[in-house]
Amino acid sequence: MAMVTGSTTLEVEAVLEPATEGERRIAGRSLSQIAWARLRKDKVAIGGGIFILLLMFVAFVGWPLEHFGVIKPRQSNLDLLDGTTSMPRGAFGGLSLSHPLGVEPGSGRDILALIISGARVSMFIALAATLLAMVLGVGLGTVAGYSGGWLDTAISRLMDLMLAFPVLLFSIALLVIFQNVGSVGPLRGQTLTITALILIIGGFGWAYPARIIRGQVLSLREKEFVEAARSLGAKNGRILFKELLPNLVAPILVYSTLIIPTTILAEAALSFLGVGIQPPASSWGKMLSQAIPTAQVNPFYVIVPGMAIFITVLAFNLFGDGLRDAFDPKSSR
Repeated sequence: MAMVTGSTTLEVEAVLEPATEGERRIAGRSLSQIAWARLRKDKVAIGGGIFILLLMFVAFVGWPLEHFGVIKPRQSNLDLLDGTTSMPRGAFGGLSLSHPLGVEPGSGRDILALIISGARVSMFIALAATLLAMVLGVGLGTVAGYSGGWLDTAISRLMDLMLAFPVLLFSIALLVIFQNVGSVGPLRGQTLTITALILIIGGFGWAYPARIIRGQVLSLREKEFVEAARSLGAKNGRILFKELLPNLVAPILVYSTLIIPTTILAEAALSFLGVGIQPPASSWGKMLSQAIPTAQVNPFYVIVPGMAIFITVLAFNLFGDGLRDAFDPKSSR
């Protein structure tokens, strides 16, 4: 049931809790508690969430492991390659105890180390670009939905332009320009490329969450608690930050988990096309690109980064779907 306390709508659910022997008392549960109870019942979403946590842990510890030489993604193992063909010796791309996923054709670099290093790069770019897109999207969508009038029209038309823009082609052009420039202020090399990827993917991706948030705000601004705040003389800034934003937490969380896999695929696609992350830095998309020439001889090198991208995107999608169902008050879960 819904209760209005002050000017904030609280979603609660009545449950019976044991108090003393022979007695029961009614306790309320917040929307977050209800959502968590529903999410725990969704084993598929929980599985996706566990994989995401493990992936983030691997990405987080990847840098110190590489720094202290535990993993060596840039070290060549030419002795593991056939001197004539430059292909890994042995089955499954040179798989062994020392190299559980084999080695890279041509250079002999350890594929497991490259996957871990690529996870760090891919996750950092995906999370940073998603944060940028959500900040822009939530900010502009909230302002458009609450203000109305010419400002809403202007922001809505800007959303339409961004959604119709050839993002991929323009992203390729911008990244080529950055690579040719070489440095922008203190940024150069891979640092410049990573920064450009974050700005381009996040800067072009804000229109989708903005449209969702605008629709939510259009509905919320007509609610009783917003009207009550206006009647009490509350300023627009207080209404936005104290009344509307707390009620947008659920769609923001859900949409964030659904947009992260899109940014992962965007980064992988740009790196695959040769305008993203460049060697010796590791990227799952770049690994796929480098595997194409030897795919017929050594398909294992294509399968490993491809499965890394596939499983990661699938895990985020499953968790995002479960989170959406958990926050849906009409869900039967």
